[in-house]
Amino acid sequence: MGNILILNARLVNESSILDTDVLIEDGRISQISPRLSGRVAGQVIDAEGQFLLPGVIDDQVHFREPGLTHKATIGSEARAAVAGGVTSFMEMPNTVPNALTQELLADKYAIAARTSLANYSFFMGVSNHNLDEVLRTDPRTVCGIKVFMGSSTGDMLVDDTHILNELFRQSPMLIATHCEDEATVRANTERYRAEYGDRATADLHPLIRNEEACLRSSSLAVELARRHNTRLHILHISTADELALFDNSVPLVDKRITSEACVHHLWFDSRDYERLGNQIKCNPAIKAPHHREAILAALLDDRIDIIATDHAPHTWDEKSQSYWQAPSGLPLVQHPLLMMLEFVRQGKLSIETVVRKMCHAPADCFQIEERGYVREGYWADLVLVDTNQPFTVSKENMLYQCGWSPLEGETFGASVTHTIVSGELVYQNGQFISDRPGQRMLFNR
Repeated sequence: MGNILILNARLVNESSILDTDVLIEDGRISQISPRLSGRVAGQVIDAEGQFLLPGVIDDQVHFREPGLTHKATIGSEARAAVAGGVTSFMEMPNTVPNALTQELLADKYAIAARTSLANYSFFMGVSNHNLDEVLRTDPRTVCGIKVFMGSSTGDMLVDDTHILNELFRQSPMLIATHCEDEATVRANTERYRAEYGDRATADLHPLIRNEEACLRSSSLAVELARRHNTRLHILHISTADELALFDNSVPLVDKRITSEACVHHLWFDSRDYERLGNQIKCNPAIKAPHHREAILAALLDDRIDIIATDHAPHTWDEKSQSYWQAPSGLPLVQHPLLMMLEFVRQGKLSIETVVRKMCHAPADCFQIEERGYVREGYWADLVLVDTNQPFTVSKENMLYQCGWSPLEGETFGASVTHTIVSGELVYQNGQFISDRPGQRMLFNR
């Protein structure tokens, strides 16, 4: 690895903004000081006027490989991530076949080692039938265990109460849950299908996958975690109703139960179905405006800990089907940092809060080794952003394999200019300048 010297940056890190230089040697941050301009380095970046941030860590993505590579691949979506300042990701097990064995999980790691420009980890999946296999998972090298406590693809719905109880009782590592109550969703589906039939449109989605479905399932997960003192992380909170389940009385590093908000539940609300329809159909559903406002408030007061994407691409043809046939999920991993920096511009968040929720908190929550902060000795996962250089999302610059985004035509006030992954300058001013893969993340457990 060559050495990189970043000069004149405005470093946002650990709740402060510091004018400084940063020297990267052998993949790691070797020195942070405002007096490094005389140092010799293979690459020098003058960051005058730009913010330097830790790389974003996205704790929930669906990159579709293996088995669904007509939608996306690990390689294609990792490129999109890096272009958006996401230097590390944790990917979900509902690929085809589902990652329900250690061998299938190892296959995904092997693909990423060859093709992912970003650092990576993969969740082990749970079904009603593979508890012994799940308990073989290595906490040091795997980010967590993923449980769909609501409908999903393949064999990944876990609705056996005995299996759930035993998983929460025996798991030595973090359990991440998708929480929607299956019985509630099925009953609502039958009701609205009978009422609307082929006339159904996406604005029914938050009525079918409603607040009750989310709260019932999240409450069960929290009850199980408290009963067994399990390390629980609830993904993509979408309702105000669930927020009472979470605590802000202790620091994140001391929490046993944590939660995540996704950028689409902060950016969109139910009024957007009229304009975007199935493009924003996702599970859990985007709901009424007051839920969006409550989720933002919970982020600010630390009841919700992490901002992520739940990036879940489908082809345009798939999304263009009728409401009942169109799959749930939307592509987001190229744009979450720009979305949240837009919130900074609007006065909804501070840039320090963006860094805390998208970089520091995932590292703390998952106990990631030597990432998520700009510290001497840590891996150099870094992003430079120019908050005076607007960026408009277009088909020409979006890198998702699926080729579309619900954000198309949106102009953000900032741009990602450079992305450094594990000490390698991978992306610069709209161009990829390295194809060296990122690294497998490790965990201090």
